[in-house]
Amino acid sequence: MGKGGMSVDDDQQNMAAWLVGLNTLKIQPFNLPSLGPHDVRIRMKAVGICGSDVHYLKTMRCADFIVKEPMVIGHECAGIIEEVGSHVQNLVPGDRVAIEPGISCWRCDHCKLGRYNLCPEMKFFATPPVHGSLANRIVHPADLCFKLPDNVSLEEGAMCEPLSVGVHACRRANIGPETNVVIMGAGPIGLVTMLSARAFGAPRIVVVDVDDHRLSVAKSLGADDIVKVSTNIQDVAEEVKQIHNVMGAGVDVTFDCAGFNKTMTTALNATQPGGK
Repeated sequence: MGKGGMSVDDDQQNMAAWLVGLNTLKIQPFNLPSLGPHDVRIRMKAVGICGSDVHYLKTMRCADFIVKEPMVIGHECAGIIEEVGSHVQNLVPGDRVAIEPGISCWRCDHCKLGRYNLCPEMKFFATPPVHGSLANRIVHPADLCFKLPDNVSLEEGAMCEPLSVGVHACRRANIGPETNVVIMGAGPIGLVTMLSARAFGAPRIVVVDVDDHRLSVAKSLGADDIVKVSTNIQDVAEEVKQIHNVMGAGVDVTFDCAGFNKTMTTALNATQPGGK
């Protein structure tokens, strides 16, 4: 559960992908902590590569988090339970699980109010100095492991973590059958937000991006319409007109899934008064 370390034992069989320097990954042994009474040991079967992993690889940092010593990467993950702690009752060896990658303190006000994602002491996989999950095995709290239905693959299970971003966004925005949605950015988070908005009942969804291929993927996954834009902030006014034209109605909610000054400016200008 992010508490392992680099092994010096040549016989250690648990291997992991260590970020050891700029653009440098090495497959090296990874020691696991002992299994606590409420923990499980999981054999990893699927781990996604997030944009944050790429940032760490290319720059050794992501926002204010800086890699100062070797770190195991990866946090979007699913696997199979191999062993359970003495007090674990909800899981057994052989269970296929999706893994929630953040361990909160459960003591602060945020945790007590159920908003544990805001915990200031959050220990999140592959966020320095906490190790990640791109390894043969990990140890993790059982209550952060969720059994997968038989019809959900392990690869799909690993995508539960990024999908949760879209679900959380749609919940906060109260997306429903009367909510027309614009999504800025057709990357992975933009796409799962689009799929979530559709599942929440959004009647019309327009996806905006600078890349033709990403827009074509969005269209194939169910976007009602797409708008290709530029990276030039001087084009915002004209592009907002395009967005309004293809929407054919007021924009109730805009999700910025890219995070640039221009996408935020476009979102604010495209969304109707009283929108979100």
